[in-house]
Amino acid sequence: MTVSNRNYPKKVTVNEVGPRDGLQNEKTFISTEDKIAWINQLSQSGLSYIEVTSFVNPKWIPALADAYEVAKQIDRVSGVTYAALVPNLKGLQRGLEANIDEVAVFMSASETHNKKNINKSINETFPILKEVGKEAIAAGKTVRGYVSTVFGCPYEGPVCAEQVLRVSETLFDIGVREISLGDTIGAANPLQVEKMLDILLKRFPSERLAMHFHDTRGLAMANVLISLEMGITNFDSSIGGLGGCPYAPGASGNVATDDLLYMLDGMGIQTGIHQEKLLAAAKFIQEKVGRPLPSHSLQAFN
Repeated sequence: MTVSNRNYPKKVTVNEVGPRDGLQNEKTFISTEDKIAWINQLSQSGLSYIEVTSFVNPKWIPALADAYEVAKQIDRVSGVTYAALVPNLKGLQRGLEANIDEVAVFMSASETHNKKNINKSINETFPILKEVGKEAIAAGKTVRGYVSTVFGCPYEGPVCAEQVLRVSETLFDIGVREISLGDTIGAANPLQVEKMLDILLKRFPSERLAMHFHDTRGLAMANVLISLEMGITNFDSSIGGLGGCPYAPGASGNVATDDLLYMLDGMGIQTGIHQEKLLAAAKFIQEKVGRPLPSHSLQAFN
């Protein structure tokens, strides 16, 4: 079968998670002013979705201690959804006061990672997220759900599809519009992704699923490609390949938005994103974190 005969989508939505997932693990604190300037650059690049911060207790994620100031002071561009991660009702209240457009809730498919990340069991987490979802929707906000460790857990190893289904179904029941399936430690390979999606797509429509790949073992782009072939049109990525999870030892950055865009552009798949503006924003944040970022496109641009 030739590439031209493969059933790739004509258009893909790219969700930029760099300002949250990218910065949360950085040891160098990026100033509030630089975060705002960076997000404003991203807003001008054609991205339609930017996750700008996390309203988690600053004690746990000190890199995002200025969440409220950032969310309040960025320049909002029409047509761009500005989202933020919230862990509980207290975080939701702060997010609502900062006028975020969408609330993102999160939990793990594996019990041990959920306890490390949230300090609660999976069953203890469900009622909290149900409360957050109910209050967010009542406030006129949409809700997105993250499921971590879908393809592997740093503590338990492989994660069964039945557990991913159970968590996903519960999140849909509480009102999330979409679930992002996270390869938190970058353990997945294309065959594994195909098998998992084959199971999940029998239960959920493709437009309600997004993929969130980390590039720990260099397979993120291959996993994106098989996801495209399976009909997925929604991908999380982080500019420059920033990222990592504080509670997933060994996790490296997300698939780089600029690398993802280069591939999609070359395949004739529309995103609405301007590559040069995106690379300029990547170069800006690379200078602020003070180290080379892993994005191949950024290295070529430099």
